[in-house]
Amino acid sequence: MTALALSSAAVPAIAAAQVQTIPVQVPLISGTRLDVAATGEVTRAPDVAIISAGVQTLQPTATAAIEENAARMERVRAALKRAGIEDRDIQTSSINLNPEYHYDQNRPPRLTGYRATNTVNVKFRDLKRTGAILDALVAEGANQINGPNLSIDKPESALDEARIKAIANGRARADLYARALGMRVVRLISVSEGGGYAPPPMPMVAMMAERSADASSKIDPGTQQLQVSVSMSFELR
Repeated sequence: MTALALSSAAVPAIAAAQVQTIPVQVPLISGTRLDVAATGEVTRAPDVAIISAGVQTLQPTATAAIEENAARMERVRAALKRAGIEDRDIQTSSINLNPEYHYDQNRPPRLTGYRATNTVNVKFRDLKRTGAILDALVAEGANQINGPNLSIDKPESALDEARIKAIANGRARADLYARALGMRVVRLISVSEGGGYAPPPMPMVAMMAERSADASSKIDPGTQQLQVSVSMSFELR
């Protein structure tokens, strides 16, 4: 009974704590308020490539399809290890086994075999070697390759640079408006970030691996833009 009484007494206190509000003081403005939006952009070269590499096998029985698929996938993994790819950069994305049917007109479907697929996502940190690694994967039995998708591994420092540029652009725009109005910027009232934008991985070539052993894949990383938008309020007089 005592525990129950304590629990009941605690409920109003918790409820009261949940509805407490903190007053926010809005700065008083004696001049003219100006609201501007500004964007800062920086350019970086992608430093990471991500590909999807898979093995697809078709056999009359499910067991045969799985066994052949596992053996070929093991060769693909070995090729990645020989290329210096670490375990943390290899991630299984899907494993599937599906029956295959042959369809004849006015006849029920006829089972012809089983198709097994095993796909991994692989991250390359040395873009100069991406083409050679792709060719090695094909040579070792990877018959489904999608990518590479190029991206920036750690964009935080680049986004911080974009933030600085966005603030500078916002202040310059405020000064421009003030001069056009015959006024001057007195102070910054508020600033808020609309969010940083890092572009999604940039897709490159997708391949089905019917290629000659001496084929060579060249990767051109190019550049990507990162953006940050801010909203700023100023007082003009």
